[in-house]
Amino acid sequence: MIRVRAELGDGRTVIEVDGHEQHAADGVVCAAVSAITQTALLGLLAVADTHPDLVTVDITHLEQP
Repeated sequence: MIRVRAELGDGRTVIEVDGHEQHAADGVVCAAVSAITQTALLGLLAVADTHPDLVTVDITHLEQP
């Protein structure tokens, strides 16, 4: 199961995606969710690069257990 959780309010948006598909054809759904999520992040990074005085993007790499 892929879980997408979103919190919206007061000019703030938090989106969290985790999990993995089960019993689906060749990981197509997982690949689609990953592609959409990564494309959004790349777009935000591009905006931050173009307007560093207006936008910052902080990425934290979590250690695997």
